[in-house]
Amino acid sequence: MTIEPFHLDVPESELDDLRDRLTRVRWPSELPGVGWAYGVPLGYLQELVEYWLHGYDWRAAEARLNEWPQYKTVIDGATVHFAHLPSERPDAVPLVLTHGWPGSIVEFTEIAKLLTDFHLILPSIPGFTLSGPVRESGWEFKRVARAWTELVTRLGYQRYGVQGGDWGAAISREVGRIDDRVIGVHLNLIPGAGATAEPTPEELEPLDPAERERTWASWRRQQTFAKDQQGYADLQSTRPQTLAYGLTDSPVGQLAWIAEKFAAWTDPATPVDRDVLLTNVMLYWLTRTGGSSGAIYYERAHAPYWGQPAEPSTTPTALLDLAHENFIPLRHKVAHTDNIVRWTSHPHGGHFAALEQPAVLAADIRAFFESLPGAAAS
Repeated sequence: MTIEPFHLDVPESELDDLRDRLTRVRWPSELPGVGWAYGVPLGYLQELVEYWLHGYDWRAAEARLNEWPQYKTVIDGATVHFAHLPSERPDAVPLVLTHGWPGSIVEFTEIAKLLTDFHLILPSIPGFTLSGPVRESGWEFKRVARAWTELVTRLGYQRYGVQGGDWGAAISREVGRIDDRVIGVHLNLIPGAGATAEPTPEELEPLDPAERERTWASWRRQQTFAKDQQGYADLQSTRPQTLAYGLTDSPVGQLAWIAEKFAAWTDPATPVDRDVLLTNVMLYWLTRTGGSSGAIYYERAHAPYWGQPAEPSTTPTALLDLAHENFIPLRHKVAHTDNIVRWTSHPHGGHFAALEQPAVLAADIRAFFESLPGAAAS
């Protein structure tokens, strides 16, 4: 039950080791003219590593992170790191913001400044970055959700909201499903809400023309993703420990594994700042959680509920639908599993909503929770 203050202070020896490894990197060959088709281009990564060595300032990033009050506690046998940013408003809604993979609480650096009228709780998923590796198997997203309900209890909040994308969306949705203290769930991705099979005439017939076209678009985007980008998830769902050796021993390998996703999953018009990217990578590298974070894919794929339909949630739910998200959600599918009371489509932004569109996301979060009758009672 103990909550201990946490201050990030990386030993200089760790930074010396990193610099040594970066200067001794062995670069692979590259086929000419393939661009990003085979993965991260050699020239792109070489330039990024050069900046990591000679331009990036970890100590400045560390100081920025330490501006947030941070803590650690043990829940269900796992260490949970979190930042807790109480609002000056006594009637503020407590809001748990949950990151995904390959993200971290670094994603919330800008949006936290825009949500000072909420009591913000920013946890690191067990097995990820500052929470450190877990000490036993079984940490799939439902277990994380149960841990979040305990974390909120320890902080003394009676009513609260949740928000997330990627794994943070799965976790947040589950928290809303199991805890009646949750007044609302805000998501920028709804797991399993896209077209997972080719649309049939029976599925399309009752839909209006716009939803029919959206269903085909969702199917086409899912097919493209499965063909060109699904490999990381298959590997992490089956052999995360094998992958862990390369990610833990090679900072360039860890950088490439994460940088590819930040490049592929963002709106080209809103690329993520390279200092933010490197700070995110640093949290994985310094904590040796490149492998353990990927294990959440394995745990989900081997959980008893894998392959079963999502259990319905009656909690009021909002979706911010960004145009460049990999998975296009379908209203007719979501209607069977979630109580959607707000659906906002936006023409810009991709998978990392808090990084790409912080003002849009913050405004949508605020509008949603202000519309809920239970917000004032938090």
